[in-house]
Amino acid sequence: MSQFKLVRNVSIGRTPKGEFVNIAIITVPQLALSFIPVAVVVFLMWRWNQGHGRALQAIARMLLQLILIGYVLVYIFQTESGLVIIGVLSVMLVAASWIALNTVDLPKGSLFPASLASVVIGGGTTLLLITQGVLRLDPWYQPSAIIPLAGMIFAASMTNISLALERLDAEISNGANFHKARDKAFRTSMIPVINSFLAVGLISLPGMMTGQILSGVSPLIAVRYQIMVMCMIFGAAGLSTVCFLAMIRRTEHFRELQ
Repeated sequence: MSQFKLVRNVSIGRTPKGEFVNIAIITVPQLALSFIPVAVVVFLMWRWNQGHGRALQAIARMLLQLILIGYVLVYIFQTESGLVIIGVLSVMLVAASWIALNTVDLPKGSLFPASLASVVIGGGTTLLLITQGVLRLDPWYQPSAIIPLAGMIFAASMTNISLALERLDAEISNGANFHKARDKAFRTSMIPVINSFLAVGLISLPGMMTGQILSGVSPLIAVRYQIMVMCMIFGAAGLSTVCFLAMIRRTEHFRELQ
């Protein structure tokens, strides 16, 4: 029997001690209240002529994408086919690898193989370790766990590759040799990850940890999961970036600059 069930407007789950905890379901009118500060900011952007149209477009796109992915995830989480999950992970890999190259005006065709291979090596191996070594999912493709984890891991790899590529291109354009530019690019790309490590627990409570605590999970258990998440993000981001910086040296664009 499932650990969670819905009763009207509350979701009832068990804490680690076996106690029941009520989790309020957010109704549409309640959710609409969260848009009050959004509306204030958009209004100020309109008054100051600071691109409120783009902000409205982004908000609309956010709503559409999240609503659509909600329905898609309902289907994915109910699937019992490992092939479906592999297909979803493949799409995520390709998308992350392509988007990572958007920060520079360089031919993506020559850089994409390196980007894809880097995300597969850095992100894929990290995902395999976390899902099969740490969590020991059964079945191995358990959708409700592997898809969210893959999203966090591939996003970390994507962001780091993007930051590293932008800094590498800038350094080389300013006359630096590849090795010095590579080292500076790697250090720069790791700054946000390292800063998040320094701030976690002191300045911010990460989303996963906050969500688990709100759902009634013991903070001590939530901390373990968050440590796992922080380690997998650090590892995936760093490994993917190292692989990418090593691979793109052989691409035509960077060979010509050396």
